[in-house]
Amino acid sequence: MINFLDLKKLNGVYASELLEACARVIDSGWYICGKELAAFEQEFASYCGVEHCVGVANGLDALTLSLRAWKEMGLLREGDEVIVPANTYIASVLAVTENRLVPIFVEPDPVTFNLSSKGVRAALTPKTKAVLAVHLYGQLADMPGIMAVAAEHNLLVLEDAAQAHGASIDGRKAGAWGHAAGFSFYPGKNLGALGDAGVVLTQNVELAKLVRGLGNYGSYKKYENEYLGVNSRLDEIQAAMLRVKLAHLDQEIALRRKIADSYRAGISNPLVSIPYVGNEESHVWHIFVVRTDRRDELQLFLADQGVQTLIHYPVPPHKQQAYASYNSLTLPLTETIHSEVLSLPISPVMTQEEISTVIGAVNAFA
Repeated sequence: MINFLDLKKLNGVYASELLEACARVIDSGWYICGKELAAFEQEFASYCGVEHCVGVANGLDALTLSLRAWKEMGLLREGDEVIVPANTYIASVLAVTENRLVPIFVEPDPVTFNLSSKGVRAALTPKTKAVLAVHLYGQLADMPGIMAVAAEHNLLVLEDAAQAHGASIDGRKAGAWGHAAGFSFYPGKNLGALGDAGVVLTQNVELAKLVRGLGNYGSYKKYENEYLGVNSRLDEIQAAMLRVKLAHLDQEIALRRKIADSYRAGISNPLVSIPYVGNEESHVWHIFVVRTDRRDELQLFLADQGVQTLIHYPVPPHKQQAYASYNSLTLPLTETIHSEVLSLPISPVMTQEEISTVIGAVNAFA
């Protein structure tokens, strides 16, 4: 069986470096908010071309705390509307509703499946105060267009860059476009920790300070609490792991792009649509998603051929039980996408034989 993602093999490539980094932390005797975190924050900020990076516990916290900080700054208030792509993982929406803000679901671009500036503009109301732009599957949303609309209407822009580490447009990376950005380092991400981890990126020093304080029980000084905060910190072990893997990220992105190129050139089944990419540097291929109206049949067929696939995602947020009040919404493009997409294996440790097997299996489906 060709695994969708073999994390043991992926991390095994860097086993000696990871073990050395782990031992370094253990021997230091300092495990929370130490030198490893400070170093990773600086290194990732520099990699993304952003001034400030604040480690948090996970990607959802990164989004939630960014919005919470804007509320504390007086830039958002409960009941304000936040435009979100309807075609996304539920975490994007959870961050909005956790802050008692109102998600406005917008249909994606039919070609890229991402939020478009046209979609943002059409959804604007007097209550719109922010846009949450998700870089789905590893491809940057239309950030030049979205930022132009945001500037025109004085909107905050928060990037959900959980799947797009290293993607760029005109040399400007994911995380460097919006007023803030949330990243996840969940183990399966292109830059994955060996546990949960996340960061907030921003050029705004006040926002960075607030996020750090809110994630530390609302405190900057021990036992003195200025805000009703939470416990959301990126620990020293994960920071050390991420420092190792960040050094190899560009090399891994290049390998992912090579596999994606092979898929795009080799898959020729008229029953299966392959992804569109308008700008090669804008996509880092966190997931390679094909589309067919016979998705379930294709998934079973590929499993029989020894190819594991996953679905990202089977149920859109507005149809989840958790959001029952939105279940009556009709978003036909989003709902069709969720019923037709299938993710093929893509990983820097795939062999040429495995890549060829996947292509052959997809083309054999009838």
